[in-house]
Amino acid sequence: MIQKTIALVAHDNRKKDLFDWVAHNREMLKEHKVFATGTTGKMVAEVLNDVTRLKSGPLGGDQQLGALIAEGKIDYLIFFWDPMTSQPHDVDVKALLRMSVLYNVPTACNRSTADFLITSSLYGDKVYKAILKDYSIYLNRNTEQPA
Repeated sequence: MIQKTIALVAHDNRKKDLFDWVAHNREMLKEHKVFATGTTGKMVAEVLNDVTRLKSGPLGGDQQLGALIAEGKIDYLIFFWDPMTSQPHDVDVKALLRMSVLYNVPTACNRSTADFLITSSLYGDKVYKAILKDYSIYLNRNTEQPA
């Protein structure tokens, strides 16, 4: 089996949902490296061994995960976010989701998508190399001097 690195995040109103999903999929997750933010990490550690806990999302955990994504260290992002509650760190949430799209990381924001991800033939034993879009045109655009 090829060990993957999976990031787990859940807003307060979705933590139980993520916990239930992790418990249900324990066998599929237990051989992989897991990162989780704050309280989510504490909960997930009740089911899985070796969970690397980051800071709480509002205290920088979302940004820590974004940095790991930018460094190519996250294979999957499972983020059960709450679409009905405004978060004090909405900008961090948006930045994290932006990084997952920018670096083409498979991302699930609900249980159905997480189920599809974890049961995909690309999960586990397969090596999957994400194709990254070349965004260098944006770098050139931002460094050009006005005429």
